[in-house]
Amino acid sequence: MFTAPTLPGTLRLQLFTAPGARPVAVATQIAGEEGMSLMNGVERFAGAVWERHCPDQDLPPVWVEQQLEAQAQGVPRESRIRHVVFAGVDRYRPHGPRWSVITHEQLQDLVGATVATDRGTGYVPRAVEPEPRLVFAQFAVARLARPKPFREPACMPAGVPWWRRWTRQVRPDRGAARTCCWYHGGDWHAVNAMALELLERARAQSVEPDGMEEFAIAHADAAVASQWHTEALASLFSVSNAIQPASQTGYINGQHRAQAMLEAGVRRTVVLHYVDEP
Repeated sequence: MFTAPTLPGTLRLQLFTAPGARPVAVATQIAGEEGMSLMNGVERFAGAVWERHCPDQDLPPVWVEQQLEAQAQGVPRESRIRHVVFAGVDRYRPHGPRWSVITHEQLQDLVGATVATDRGTGYVPRAVEPEPRLVFAQFAVARLARPKPFREPACMPAGVPWWRRWTRQVRPDRGAARTCCWYHGGDWHAVNAMALELLERARAQSVEPDGMEEFAIAHADAAVASQWHTEALASLFSVSNAIQPASQTGYINGQHRAQAMLEAGVRRTVVLHYVDEP
């Protein structure tokens, strides 16, 4: 089982080497059982393998991800294999990943050897921890951590510094929607006004967190909101895609939306917290 002190997940690593050839790393992980997924953490996982096992190489190992679905009763795990190509690298920090699906036969041709398709006999599942309680709550946008948008267009080159976010709080930007990317494609002021109203209605009706996204879509439909505004509102109440602040990393989800809101001078939004049950 491969992991490192700074990695938020585990994986099985098969590393194939040959004299004069670039190493090939095959990372295998069970979806939903080992922390951060291979796709979400690809730069960090590949960088950690590069630093630990191939520190003298100028490039990271050729990276292949094998994501296994969680096993149902009596049903073998399904495997999705993707070859990852990085657009560029800094020392032990690849960036700009692009994925392409390959077959198991293509994978074996790539490495020139037999590749195991399972998680391995040494795999020890994580101990079952109590499920945290999901809570949607209001949050001051100016208090969000400085975003560091990744894999996105040049319209989000860096986070919003403190002086600009406070200036936008005093003089909000309510300009027209832009076509550069989805995040700048509508009015976050209007979306968050709906979100705060929706949050109060949901509490009055005791809507469970898992039902909030559907509740939000119904609310947007009743308000005859545009497709973009409906999608944006629903994203704030999706348990898998809501803005989630994190104490150590800044964000679990939501950096791009946070940056767009900070640029616009939105004052309050809705975030998702995980509250540990006593």
